[in-house]
Amino acid sequence: MKLTKYGHACVRLEKNGRAIVIDPGSMTPEPDAVAGAEAVLITHEHFDHFDPEVLRGTRSTVHTCAGVARHLSGFGERVRVVRGGDHFSVAGFEVAVVGDKHHFSHPDVPPVDNVGFLVDGEVFHPGDALTVVDAPTLLLPGQAPWLTVPDMIGHLRRTAPLRAYAVHDGLLNDWGLKVLDDVLAAEAERAGADIRRLRPGESVDL
Repeated sequence: MKLTKYGHACVRLEKNGRAIVIDPGSMTPEPDAVAGAEAVLITHEHFDHFDPEVLRGTRSTVHTCAGVARHLSGFGERVRVVRGGDHFSVAGFEVAVVGDKHHFSHPDVPPVDNVGFLVDGEVFHPGDALTVVDAPTLLLPGQAPWLTVPDMIGHLRRTAPLRAYAVHDGLLNDWGLKVLDDVLAAEAERAGADIRRLRPGESVDL
């Protein structure tokens, strides 16, 4: 499986000439992120993960939570609503759906729907949640208004993946990215694991 990181929280997974994409939102500027993908998986409705106009320009099926689906009434049967505990197959990948709500982020706003996707038992994209899943490869939220460094490190240590690649980094300037890289490097050394931030357009083979 080939994993490619795109802007902010978006990743593309490719295997045997087929592809799926997770969370191509408004902070994902690269048009090739979704090109030719058979399916797009959306964790939740926030703009940095979900842009209806991106989906409108594809023929992909859309697998997502009920909170996102309510914004896609014109997409018809392309939209497949999933919930925590569901499993489905698409484009040659096996996907397990994990979790149901966004991490707590504001005292006056109830958490929106948020589903994570475990792909082929290998790669877990949690969306905006710190869901603990036994997966070799974790896509780790690297920065968010709802996330502190101790929370991020605690999540890494509870999950203890073989590999963790930071996503959700689009709000950081160069100094913030350096701080994130330094924190991840320290955890990689401590755990003896591949823990780092992938740059937009960077790929790894799993």
